Amino acid sequence: MSDLKNPNAHSEISNSHQQPENWFASYFDTPYYHILYKDRDYNEAQLFMDNITHYLNLPEDSKILDLACGKGRHSIYLNQLGFDVTGADLSENSIEAAKQSENKTLHFKVHDMRQPFEEKFDAIFNLFTSFGYFENDNDNLLTLVAIKESLSEYGFAVIDFMNATQVLQNLIPQETKTVDGITFDIRRFAIDGYIYKEIEFEDQGKKFHFTEKVKALTLNDFELLMEQAGIYLLDIFGDYKLKKFHKTESERLIMIFK
Repeated sequence: MSDLKNPNAHSEISNSHQQPENWFASYFDTPYYHILYKDRDYNEAQLFMDNITHYLNLPEDSKILDLACGKGRHSIYLNQLGFDVTGADLSENSIEAAKQSENKTLHFKVHDMRQPFEEKFDAIFNLFTSFGYFENDNDNLLTLVAIKESLSEYGFAVIDFMNATQVLQNLIPQETKTVDGITFDIRRFAIDGYIYKEIEFEDQGKKFHFTEKVKALTLNDFELLMEQAGIYLLDIFGDYKLKKFHKTESERLIMIFK
């Protein structure tokens, strides 16, 4: 979620103002989410996948779950590296688009991350701040438990989250961004442990208003959740080059656990 402080970076959180119970589902299913964030850095994403799979020393035919995969950009690249990949996301529209890239070792399915898979995976990746959307804190715990239960005996999981401390220190309150002829007026703020992004724009004579929202979970928050879930936190990194995590300086909070 480095976009919250940097207008040139890429966004990661998702919510719909009109449907508070499932905001993350309904906004992902609109075309505007993908228009606003079409400038994501694919080279950076691929570098991270190269580094993390090398660090985990995954055999080439390992089974990987890309949890909250969106349209599948990470899944597709992981499959190109030789892995057997399943991409899962709550957004039916995103999965429908991702399914166009399916093959014998690349599959996509609609799935709620709070539910474990019957299938077991050698690695589970939850990338690009795709965690912390839920209104109920217990749902974050349920997600971690589901990840743990979906791992094989020797499997590893990775959560790539924003560094909330650094984001809050560098929050840009207002920004205007024009993409594909649509001007997005963006306002950012933090309330009650959540980071919000209000997005307003007009398209084809209609006015739209979306609210993105994610819980500003810190490393300490994750450690407490993981302890409750019976998870072992093995390593922590602060960026996609897997450099050491610094509480106030690192852009990412990347956690390896099992």
